[in-house]
Amino acid sequence: MHFPSFLRPRALAVVAIATLAGAALAQGAFPNKTITIVVPYPAGGSNDTFARQVAKELGDQLKQPVIIDNRPGASGNTGTAQVARAAPDGYTLVAVSSSMTTNAAVQSKLPFDPVKGLAPVAMFAKGPFIVAVNNEFPAKTPAELIAAIKAKPGQYNYASSGSGSVNQFGTELLKAKVGDLQIAHIPYKGMGPAVTDLIGNQTQLLISSGPSLLPMVRAGKLRAVGITSLKPSPIAPDLTPLATAVPGYEFELWWGLLAPAGTPADVVAKLNGAVNHILAKPEITANFLREGAIATPLTPAQFGTVISDDVERWKKLAKQQNITAD
Repeated sequence: MHFPSFLRPRALAVVAIATLAGAALAQGAFPNKTITIVVPYPAGGSNDTFARQVAKELGDQLKQPVIIDNRPGASGNTGTAQVARAAPDGYTLVAVSSSMTTNAAVQSKLPFDPVKGLAPVAMFAKGPFIVAVNNEFPAKTPAELIAAIKAKPGQYNYASSGSGSVNQFGTELLKAKVGDLQIAHIPYKGMGPAVTDLIGNQTQLLISSGPSLLPMVRAGKLRAVGITSLKPSPIAPDLTPLATAVPGYEFELWWGLLAPAGTPADVVAKLNGAVNHILAKPEITANFLREGAIATPLTPAQFGTVISDDVERWKKLAKQQNITAD
């Protein structure tokens, strides 16, 4: 564009202002392209299930495609680290669970900072664990469970899906709360073999998610003796909380959405509002409940507090109970 010399400075200033305004408008029009939600685990697990349900609704609400990208590896650390390094623009997110915080408690060199390296966007849901024993074990209630283990100290074993797993943390928290509960840990490579050996009485106790245990309980292959929420839960309303026998005992998983640190607050707020709107839908609430979780809308700040508190809580428990990673 050519201007007479006496108009050139003013004209160029107008063009520059218009260009900056256009760029700001383009940046502010979030979202204007595809959003990717990284799931740092294989397809089919709880992180994947919840992320896919939210992604479909989120795409409809934001009028942009929202795709799922499964990037498993290193107990969820690989995909989460990739998102922590991504551009902080709201277009690359990660669906994580509370296992991120237990990982932080037993792995001293995570490839990302779970508190400072990621921005909390929205919690999806929370869900308690089921406390199950094999059918030969002499207990049907939380009080009977504690009494049976105390009656034969060191003679029973509990199973987990691996050293440093959330199952181990849940059971070690119980041991720490009771104070003198002598039951040995048997780690397995995954939940499948852990459940199989519990049924076969190779181990006697397993604390795990509803989807992992309730089908076997309903089939009569295992016995559920309690639940890890402080109060009765709609996940399994017939089960008694362990807290009735062990005051203050509570262990619940959570699932949620994070963005790279530095993502603009208005982008985070828009995503949070959209997710919380989705969580209020009755069909989403019902779907989550079938998966053993309760839809739990929080603000980004509230979710951030949950994450930071959990990291500190599990670091203290890991040190106290000598919990280590595989």
